[in-house]
Amino acid sequence: MEETGTGTGKDWSIQDVARMAGTTSRTLRHYHDIGLLKPSRVGSNGYRYYDGTALVQLQRILLLRGLGLGLPAIAEVFHQQTDAVKALTRHLEWLRQEQDRLSRQILSVRQTIETAQEGGELMAEKMFDGFDHTQYKDEVEERWGKEAYAKSDSWWRGMGEAEKREWKARSEQLGKDWLAAAGSGAAPESPEAQDLARRHVAWLECIPGTPAAENGGDTKGYVTGLADMYVADPRFAANYGGEEGAGFVRDALRIFAERNL
Repeated sequence: MEETGTGTGKDWSIQDVARMAGTTSRTLRHYHDIGLLKPSRVGSNGYRYYDGTALVQLQRILLLRGLGLGLPAIAEVFHQQTDAVKALTRHLEWLRQEQDRLSRQILSVRQTIETAQEGGELMAEKMFDGFDHTQYKDEVEERWGKEAYAKSDSWWRGMGEAEKREWKARSEQLGKDWLAAAGSGAAPESPEAQDLARRHVAWLECIPGTPAAENGGDTKGYVTGLADMYVADPRFAANYGGEEGAGFVRDALRIFAERNL
């Protein structure tokens, strides 16, 4: 690895950076051309070199790309959030949430495989860790009445297995997208966050028994009330990366409700 001393410390050639980051020199040159990642210096031979600050910037780019953001959106994130340490701290929190989610899935699948191989009895509650739709029964009945829970429960139990899997996948993807948006540094009023809020409300409207699904129901009050609960209740906040992530969801939903409901 070629390391060259500069006034601010070590830097690395574009070839070395591309190799370490698992990308290409062409990609790094493109990032430079569009102003997303500038090298710390350009040698007399035209070669680009990158110092530690540039490497941190590249790490953020790769993390945001991994969240599905395009280059224009990443540029906007950098414009809005210039504190790299704060941004990376939020990324780390999101990654830890993803690590926990994947660890639970790995354990669940491993147990299913081992049980199937040994000819044992499958334990359904372990196969679908994290998807217990009855765990908030008492709270739903207290907040919105027994009829609301009964309708939702009947709707869920009436689904086929394929429908349940599809619903779980949709719910999980929505949660992941909220985590990604919060981790990207997007503002609650941004188009990205507001589109997620629209999807979230549409998701709530599909659940029988909720005010959002009833004709003449107080959808706005229901949505804003849930948004506040996401922050106030640590169990709900955990779904969105903790209190800060839940706060992002709450603010985006409140803005959407004021504008559209």
